[in-house]
Amino acid sequence: MAIETTKWGILYCPKAGISNKRKRWEKIQKVLDERQVAYDFVQSETADSVERLMKMMISNGYKTIIIVGGDSALNDAVNCLMMEEKEMRESIALGVIPNGLMNDFARFWDIDESRVEENVDSLIKRRIRKVDLGCIRYTNAKSEKCHRYFLNCVNVGMTADIMNLRRQTRRLLGSRTLSFISSLFVMLFHRMEYKMKLHINSDVIDRKVMTVCIGSGPGYGQTPNAVPYNGMLDVSVVYHPEVVQLIEGLWLLITGRFLNHRSVHPFRTKEVRVEYAKHAMVGIDGRLMKTPVGPFVVNVEQEVINFLIPQ
Repeated sequence: MAIETTKWGILYCPKAGISNKRKRWEKIQKVLDERQVAYDFVQSETADSVERLMKMMISNGYKTIIIVGGDSALNDAVNCLMMEEKEMRESIALGVIPNGLMNDFARFWDIDESRVEENVDSLIKRRIRKVDLGCIRYTNAKSEKCHRYFLNCVNVGMTADIMNLRRQTRRLLGSRTLSFISSLFVMLFHRMEYKMKLHINSDVIDRKVMTVCIGSGPGYGQTPNAVPYNGMLDVSVVYHPEVVQLIEGLWLLITGRFLNHRSVHPFRTKEVRVEYAKHAMVGIDGRLMKTPVGPFVVNVEQEVINFLIPQ
């Protein structure tokens, strides 16, 4: 069945753990109907269903696809788009109505989860900007060559460990906020250092490192100067500080001054080669991924996704 080229395809990804998942959608739906937006709507039930539903929308001919979700849902969406031929990919514009835990990529564009009316009005104006994607290329446990794209960042080391701890503690505590705070508390008394060897520009870092953030975007405050349209990656390499310095670093992260910390070493590059990162977990756009086996490379592909941004 042919789809009108002006009709939006909307993929609603409810926040995990929210009991009344319809309430948020009903608020968005009210605004869409008031603006007389033509759209079709589907809801994902699990994280795994986002890619399936995204593929369905692409194959059905939608040229404007709106993700009502967070950074992980956007990650799934852009990876689906990157499976398409360039001609198909360039005919599609991707937009977001924030509905996740962090919403870091939306926040970069000053898209506020609470301002639904403003967000929809901006999407209607259809201002398109081509954005970059970072890409991690690695070998998996089956010796298969794999890659995964990202809008925000790849984390190696402690930050990825916090993601894993948060997932485990959430099962026990039930609250996202409590699980995040408890994870940070555990990390204060669980010194995390990983032997890594990194190649960044002409620099070779071969030593114990606490965490590395490689950002095409703001990287949840760890690469605050990164922008997703300059063809570059910002990298923050953090050596292990003392406990007092770690607390100071968390405060600087919260207040947007992360790069001012003495243990943070920033770089800007087109490519990062990780020769090894022993026992370090890897996270991508806020989601833990299976740790690559052996060396891996992170680079950037410039201006490959059409993204709807505010005026």
